[in-house]
Amino acid sequence: MFRGQYGPENQIHDFHPPITDAGLYWVVPVPAGGLVWSADGRSATLAMRDVPVIDQPTWPAVKSRATPARMTFKMVFEATDKPVTYEDKLRRFRVQGFLATCRMEAEVSVPSTGFSFRTEPIDQCRPAAFAVIGDEVNGRYYDAMAPK
Repeated sequence: MFRGQYGPENQIHDFHPPITDAGLYWVVPVPAGGLVWSADGRSATLAMRDVPVIDQPTWPAVKSRATPARMTFKMVFEATDKPVTYEDKLRRFRVQGFLATCRMEAEVSVPSTGFSFRTEPIDQCRPAAFAVIGDEVNGRYYDAMAPK
């Protein structure tokens, strides 16, 4: 979140999960029922409540202050009819699927400061065309999962 024009000097909040003990970033466990797929596999809804995150406004600055926060969100992904493949043979990485749109609503709060923010409801959110619904393969599975 920014105050005024977009830019690092105007950033006032940055909400994300803390780095795990294993070194993973932006990863949280999804509870049972948190991810629901449509019967045809062309849409998915990810909804989570009260996820522990941190507010780290000066991230990625080294040793930037992190304040405990909470996030509740719902994301709805819907595949279009446009197939896509992203592949890097040298790095052994491939994604195949369909371009998708995503709509989202979220609420964040920082209990220690009393700050909270809520987006517009999801039905008022314009779909963003940046997602892909499909299959991803990398590393040692790259060759075994090659398209036939």
